[in-house]
Amino acid sequence: MLMQTDVGRPASAHVIVLGNEKGGSGKSTTAMHVAVALLQAGQRVATIDLDSRQKSFTHYIDNRRDWAERARIKLDVPMHYCVARGDGLRVDEIEAQEFAAFAEAVSAVENSHDFVIVDTPGTDSYLMRLAHSMADTLITPLNDSFLDFDVLGTVDATTFELTGVSHYAEMVREARRQRRLVDGGLVDWVVVRNRLSSLGSRNKRLVGQGVDQLAQQLGFRAADGFAERVIYREFFPRGLTALDELNEDTLGQRPSLSHVTARDEVKALIEALKLPVDARGRRRAAARAEWLAAADKPLETHDLLAE
Repeated sequence: MLMQTDVGRPASAHVIVLGNEKGGSGKSTTAMHVAVALLQAGQRVATIDLDSRQKSFTHYIDNRRDWAERARIKLDVPMHYCVARGDGLRVDEIEAQEFAAFAEAVSAVENSHDFVIVDTPGTDSYLMRLAHSMADTLITPLNDSFLDFDVLGTVDATTFELTGVSHYAEMVREARRQRRLVDGGLVDWVVVRNRLSSLGSRNKRLVGQGVDQLAQQLGFRAADGFAERVIYREFFPRGLTALDELNEDTLGQRPSLSHVTARDEVKALIEALKLPVDARGRRRAAARAEWLAAADKPLETHDLLAE
């Protein structure tokens, strides 16, 4: 479950950054599911896409908005921004433009929203590093293979023992150090293992051992993410998530056991992230659910006539 707090509203939003220098790890899918989970918990959520070339996160949200309108269904959609790529001949000019656009998006939502979720590109860039240094929670999705593990650490070819720390992990370590120097903030780093096999395997066990060793060395938490399921890819064209009310109207077919299992996976991941959801958000979500439940019921006579 989401971690609840009754502390007064923070001065600025809790920033969640999705980061991994390797593409195809499930950053946008994870970001979307986290955003919808928080919206359903009554939180005010804004999202920012820094991958202005691929725009996977932006397309996902656009698809969700379009499908809700086309199917005439209610889907929670966050306030979204996509930071445009800089244009110019000099690197410093391009970086200045991108920084200004990113800063403008953050300034527009940091004091009016509970959470800001930032999806970063799968390449090392100025904006990607800047976002990592701003994170309160950093989520690094990682496909469950040594090909993807290489972005974090290196292993011995014979024993599979950890032999070193890779470039991305070093960048995160430096970003966390910079954050402490700037405002004393701590970054909660969570490595999420995606595309897990439902069956035990030697690869799954060895990758898990490597992640556990690195977790102790680098100070991150490890969590299980999403299994290799076709439905996660099928969600994208309609902007759906496993947390939505899935039926023939939303899916175009009856939900299967795979949909139910996917929802359980997402709920387990959200619980593992331990995000700070405030009590007021919980009350907003409960009130909204009560209103929606009563909206389709006919009024009783005693509701219409005064006694």
